[in-house]
Amino acid sequence: MKGIRSRRGALIASLAAGLVAASVLVANGTTARTASPTLVVDNSFTIKTSDPGRAFDPTASLVDHALYDTLFTYRGGDLTHPIPLLVSSYKVSANAKTYTFKLKRNVHFADGTPLTSADVAWSLRRLVNLKGNPSFLLAGITVSAPSKYTVVARSKTPATQLPVILANPSTGVLNSALVKKNGGSDAANAAKADKAENWLNSPASAGAGSGPYTLNAYSTTSQITLTPNTQYWGLKKSRWSSVVVRNMVAATQLLNVGRGSHEIAVDLSADQALTLKSNKNVGVTLQPSTWIFFVWANNDAKVSEVTSNKDFQKAVRYGLDYASLKSLAGKGAIQASGVIPSMFLGSLPQSARVRTNVARAKAALSASGVGDQKVTLIYPSDLTINGVPFTSMAQKIQASLKEVGINVELSGSPTSNFLDDYRSGKAAFGLSLWGPDYPDPADYLVFTPGQLVGLRAGWPKGADRAIERLAAKAMVTTRPAARAAIYRSIQRLLNQAGPFFPLIQPTQVFVKTKDLRGAVYNSVYTVDVSQVSPA
Repeated sequence: MKGIRSRRGALIASLAAGLVAASVLVANGTTARTASPTLVVDNSFTIKTSDPGRAFDPTASLVDHALYDTLFTYRGGDLTHPIPLLVSSYKVSANAKTYTFKLKRNVHFADGTPLTSADVAWSLRRLVNLKGNPSFLLAGITVSAPSKYTVVARSKTPATQLPVILANPSTGVLNSALVKKNGGSDAANAAKADKAENWLNSPASAGAGSGPYTLNAYSTTSQITLTPNTQYWGLKKSRWSSVVVRNMVAATQLLNVGRGSHEIAVDLSADQALTLKSNKNVGVTLQPSTWIFFVWANNDAKVSEVTSNKDFQKAVRYGLDYASLKSLAGKGAIQASGVIPSMFLGSLPQSARVRTNVARAKAALSASGVGDQKVTLIYPSDLTINGVPFTSMAQKIQASLKEVGINVELSGSPTSNFLDDYRSGKAAFGLSLWGPDYPDPADYLVFTPGQLVGLRAGWPKGADRAIERLAAKAMVTTRPAARAAIYRSIQRLLNQAGPFFPLIQPTQVFVKTKDLRGAVYNSVYTVDVSQVSPA
């Protein structure tokens, strides 16, 4: 589980407040519908601001993706291949530390101002210097504009993930001259000097972006309305008079999408969505989410002589009842084949997943010599992700390991307390999860020795030279096919001898009325409303 800096962490932190606000709308949730053709997206709001340099929440990403163009984007739900949007071509140095981007020359902002490299460099510097939630995306990266349509990004360390990061709506390009007139700053002290946020959260900021829509109405508690950018430079013009993103609890979303038209619901549980299966006017998609639930066993004998025992770890690996854990998550969930989600570059196929083998687990436990000792499993007791309560999952882990002779004591605690214990590196045995900050396998090198999650599991640098050599190679390899092969090799080694045990990818639900074309789920910005049109 990541820190609160991440968009997933921010989602968790603001969920309760969002649900309280949304509940106000339950009684009259359908009164917000406007005249056709209007696209309606119902969502339990997780948004504090739509200022792209400060925003890193799911609802904000949905909105900002429509308002501000980025250097790269995605086609539909395909996260393995970022495609150029503002970029016409680019090249990367052999050490993956320098990227040179050539920009398209026909792009202009909604007020008619041409978009140039100066706007890109200013926007990305502002993102870094605001020191907001998304600033870590460009940590160690400096950006310059050597000519009108050339942008150069230099990184202190290899940055093979940079094209993927530059598809994130937080890296949206702003009309620098206009934003500066309204209090914007990219200076080193921008965290205090920049005063543009309120303006960017208002319809007055319509000329700040070059995206297919502009901001028409904004509220973090009720609804956000987008209207077409009539000066949009792209070929695909909007088919909607407006897009309305409404703050609705899941129960109201279920009612609205079931009887609505031109409507999307993104927060239903799998059970709720399945009640719509007989509704011929609704399309339901149940697919694995990008969350990875995992168990870790601390590899440091000073923390635990039990969990650091490799035979004990083997007993856990083969003793877990993966089928039972997957069933807890419901239809659409899958067993995690490795630490990288199934839809990302470098993920392992389902055929490579670890399979439960009780006999092998019992033999490993016997060989460990620690089978009669109790181990305590920590987990966040107040947290449910994609309909899966951590407490229910912990109970299933306890029951399945009991079958092979491992005595597990459960110790749930509030998320804030759990995070302190987890991050300390002193917890012997635990259940956590990882959600990506960006959809690239480089985000999962943290599971290797000496890196963030590796250290939390007592796995220091030098603990596994084979994995570390592969991780070093992955950091400088840029060709997609070669990258994929390296990350698969890393995960196979992790599955054989690492202190991590990937469990499941829970279900991601996406529901739409069938009178829509091009509406697909994308984990970075939920749905690209610019690609949605009436069927």
